[in-house]
Amino acid sequence: MRAAALLWAALGGLLLPPVTADEGILHASGSGVPPVTKDYCIIYNSNWMSLPKSLDNATFRTLENLTSTVLCSSSEVPPGLMKDKAVVVMRGNCTFLEKARIAQSSGAKMLLIASKTRLSPLSDNKTDFEDVTLPVALVRYNDIVDMQLVLGNEVNVTLYSPPLPEFDCSMVVIFLIAVFTVALGGYWSGVAELENLKAIASPGERETRRKKEENVTFTPVTVILFVVICCVMLVLLYFFYKWLVYVIISVFCLASAMSLYNCLAALVGEIPCGQCRITCCNKNIEVRLIFVAVFCIAAAVVWAVFRNEDRWAWILQDILGVAFCLNFIKTLKMPNFKSCVILLGLLLLYDVFFVFITPFITKNGASIMVEVAAGPFGNSEKNDGNLVEVPTERSAPHEKLPVVIRVPRLEYSASTLCDIPFSLLGFGDIIVPGLLVAYCRRFDVQTSSSSIYFISCTIAYAVGMVLTFIVLALMKMGQPALLYLVPCTLITSSLVAWRRKEMKKFWKGSSYQVSDSSRTPLLQGMMEHLDYTGNEESTASASEQPGGQ
Repeated sequence: MRAAALLWAALGGLLLPPVTADEGILHASGSGVPPVTKDYCIIYNSNWMSLPKSLDNATFRTLENLTSTVLCSSSEVPPGLMKDKAVVVMRGNCTFLEKARIAQSSGAKMLLIASKTRLSPLSDNKTDFEDVTLPVALVRYNDIVDMQLVLGNEVNVTLYSPPLPEFDCSMVVIFLIAVFTVALGGYWSGVAELENLKAIASPGERETRRKKEENVTFTPVTVILFVVICCVMLVLLYFFYKWLVYVIISVFCLASAMSLYNCLAALVGEIPCGQCRITCCNKNIEVRLIFVAVFCIAAAVVWAVFRNEDRWAWILQDILGVAFCLNFIKTLKMPNFKSCVILLGLLLLYDVFFVFITPFITKNGASIMVEVAAGPFGNSEKNDGNLVEVPTERSAPHEKLPVVIRVPRLEYSASTLCDIPFSLLGFGDIIVPGLLVAYCRRFDVQTSSSSIYFISCTIAYAVGMVLTFIVLALMKMGQPALLYLVPCTLITSSLVAWRRKEMKKFWKGSSYQVSDSSRTPLLQGMMEHLDYTGNEESTASASEQPGGQ
């Protein structure tokens, strides 16, 4: 059951954050002394107008709250009320262009359109707005209400759009979390492999350890089946998101709680003191492990209850996510490099297809991967000539898939007000290369190769992450990280095996794997493994002598 929960929770691990544009800041200032200020999100069209890049170059206007009208007719507002002011009206009944022309003809200097639904980028032909000179922006109606409550009725406002930072420092935190998780997961898998090898001398200890281990080995057929399930699950999420998202959340709670328990239990097991036990149902249970289990269940339940609380719930999600990735990397074993190549290659194609190819297939031209990552917004809002359906609303009431590591963006910009204020990395971008790193570490243990495969593959993963961030900064859009991680890790591992003349053994797996699966005595299996290594080295030495064939 535990392995099944891990597999199901990993299906949604290759998701990307949504991408937005034309976001700006509404800076509001109250009339008190000292004045209270607050920033709000706006959506505007940069093709219609350009906003100042900083607050120093912006002009303040007195805000006139006309949210009691939609401003589809000049007769709705008394003459002179809007002159030289910033005006906020309700959205609806007529186009943005009609509202803008009425406001401009009445002397307004800025038009804000309040929306009770999600914010959508303004889109229309620039030529239709050539006669409109005042700034036009879309703002949340809830923000206008909040503005009155916080700042009062006398408010001065201005619009500006600071440039997006070239690089956000939260990416460094994401990088450290990802590399740490991959390296620690691979190391933990190697420790488990070393303990298996040490159990060779005692057949009884071997059987005891086999009962404790709950590993899942991916054969090539299993790998293909797993990728097919991933594809089917992603398509089902695309069409039935509002139901399946709760299934994924439930599975994540279960799998992350068990994973956190496994991680903490491994640490607690290294502590020599406090090993008192109680007998329950004919089993001896350590008391401290009971407290660990209660803590892990409580952590998962607290996250499930407060998962939409952005101020701190991301910390708990990241802890549970890291534990899940660690346990997955340690539990799921790749038997050989061939299986690793098949898994990483197929998931790379899966990632690229659902990000770059599906926009040519879907009716709205959107990527299935990005749509599922952003979550559905429903069809409650119809398109008119001024709107384009793009997921930008941070506060939209919808559930998100808990399959990402989230870190708040540290650089202040309009995105922190309008978009999801987090840098995201999918679990799949950690787990998939991590399985290769874990295999490299186990191969090092089995061949006594001084961790050369493990260290090289971990460094290659770090290089792939850096390359991903560089492309992300240059292209200003979400990237499928596996597009860079898979080539870096696979090529590096292959080069190390080729350079050490171990490619055949690395490709097919060690003899230890065979002896274990065939249930021969472990001592015999280890001796066969050592003999195989010695014979290969002798053959290599002989081939270097003159006349060696």
